[in-house]
Amino acid sequence: MPELPEVEALKDFLTDHLVGRGIVRVLPVAISVLKTYDPPLTALEGRDVTAVERHGKFLDIDAGGLHLVTHLARAGWLQWKDRFPDSPPRPGKGPLALRVALDTGEGFDLTEAGTQKRLAVYVTEAPDEIPGIARLGPDPLAPDFDEERFARLLAGERRQIKGALRDQSLIAGVGNAYSDEILHAARMSPFKLTSSLTEQEVRGLHQALRTTLTEAVERSRGVAAVRLKAEKKSGLRVHGRTGEPCPVCGDTIREVSFADSSLQYCATCQTGGKPLADRRLSRLLK
Repeated sequence: MPELPEVEALKDFLTDHLVGRGIVRVLPVAISVLKTYDPPLTALEGRDVTAVERHGKFLDIDAGGLHLVTHLARAGWLQWKDRFPDSPPRPGKGPLALRVALDTGEGFDLTEAGTQKRLAVYVTEAPDEIPGIARLGPDPLAPDFDEERFARLLAGERRQIKGALRDQSLIAGVGNAYSDEILHAARMSPFKLTSSLTEQEVRGLHQALRTTLTEAVERSRGVAAVRLKAEKKSGLRVHGRTGEPCPVCGDTIREVSFADSSLQYCATCQTGGKPLADRRLSRLLK
């Protein structure tokens, strides 16, 4: 799933490639991705793109006050096209969900792999009225997201820190991959309870959060959209690296699997050398 750093990089890429250009065609190929119907997609046609913004994991293309907003979900992606094929796309064939063509002949496709279709597209005059955006917590890279604000957010929580970091209503933009990376950098178990965190641990976690995301954004900056997925994977230290050596201590990276996801961690760096039980209600093995 694209998370804050990748969506931030897509925002920068699209700012360079879209702003000042006119939208001539918006073609829905998979109608299921449309979550709003008024205004219609055709209302975007004939408008110039004036800005591109990010709200958590949502990408927001502003066309003179009318916004094309998308959430790429787990398997969605944006593919830039210097030129489209002469023949129109066929609905129901392949991963293509939506096509946006510009007056320059360029444009982009929104695609989604797999059978679970969760990619979402909205057309609205008020992005903050989209339910997913309305419930977002603060952006962890915002200038005012300091240690004190982070501590206040965690103060009212009593749950495992991995789940807290992934909760979009608590903190916007962090998903499964970067929560693993943040906790590894903070040398903290993913199942540590937020209510047990000391002041020093909160400080270290805040620093790991900001540093991990900032470094990921910097690695992705200027990278073309087609290479962003590979760039993300290459920069991850533990997530998706089960069985590989930890880059910090050399211990083997381990995994805990759930019904629809998994997490990776280093026992030496994060759990005092004790492996986590690989079952849904994981706890430290005794």
